[in-house]
Amino acid sequence: MSENKVVELTISESVGIITINNPPVNALTLDVRGQLKQVLEQVEESKEIRALVITGAGPKFFIAGADIKDFPNQMEKGPRENATIYKDMFTYLEETPIPVIAALNGLALGGGCELVLACDLRIADEKVKIGLPEVTLGLIPGLGGTQRLARLVGPSKAKELLFTGTIITAEEALRIGLVNQVVPAGTALAEALNLARKLAKGAGIAMAYAKHLVNKGIEVPLQDALEMEMQHVEKIFETEDLQEGLEAFINKRPAEFKNK
Repeated sequence: MSENKVVELTISESVGIITINNPPVNALTLDVRGQLKQVLEQVEESKEIRALVITGAGPKFFIAGADIKDFPNQMEKGPRENATIYKDMFTYLEETPIPVIAALNGLALGGGCELVLACDLRIADEKVKIGLPEVTLGLIPGLGGTQRLARLVGPSKAKELLFTGTIITAEEALRIGLVNQVVPAGTALAEALNLARKLAKGAGIAMAYAKHLVNKGIEVPLQDALEMEMQHVEKIFETEDLQEGLEAFINKRPAEFKNK
C-alpha cells in the first residue's frame, strides 16, 4: 500500500467526518480500502465521536465505484476474498452504534453506491447521480448491494435497477426512498453536518438501540422482532440517559445526555 493519504478523518463538535480523497474520481482502490478500514477502527475506538458523516472530496464525485484498471491487483486473492474485505467493512459501518450519514456531493456508482446503502441516512446534492451499473460490465454488485438495495427500495424496484444498470438522478433516488433528502448544489456536506450535530447531542443509547432493532428486526419474524424490541425497552429503563430525559422534560430544559 502506498503512503498517499486518500481517506481523511476530522472531528468537529462530536461529529466524525470521513472524506474519500482519491482523485480524479475517488475510486475504491486497495489504498482506499485499507485506509478506510483503519479510519473506521479509529471511529470505533473514539469516545468523542457520537455521529459520523462520510463524503467525497471535490464537487463532482462521492465515490465513482471501483478502479477498473486496479481490478487485476484487487483480484490476486480471488473474487470472494477481495469482496469479503469490503463486505465486512460495510457491515461494520452498518452496525456501528452511532448514526452514520452519507453526504452525497457527486457521482456514487458501484461500490460507492454500496457504501451509501450501508449508511443510516443519505443526503444528496441535487446534481448527484447514483446507481449500480455492474450489469453493463457483465458483473453483479458483490459488496452487499443486491441485498441492501432491495431492503431499502423493495424487491421489484431493486431488480429493475440491477437488471438495467440504470444510473438515476437525486430526485428519482428521493422518490423511491434511496436517499432521505435532496439539497441545493454544494450544500450536501453542510446539511449532513447540521443533522449529525443534532444527533450527536441526542440520546445515543436510544438511537443505538433503535438502529439495531431496525437492522436486525427485518431479518426475523415479526413476533421475534417484537420480543427483541421489548428486551431493549427493559434495558433502556436502566440507563441514566432515560432519567435525564425525563427530568429535562419535567423541568422544561434541554436534556444533556451522557450515553450512560
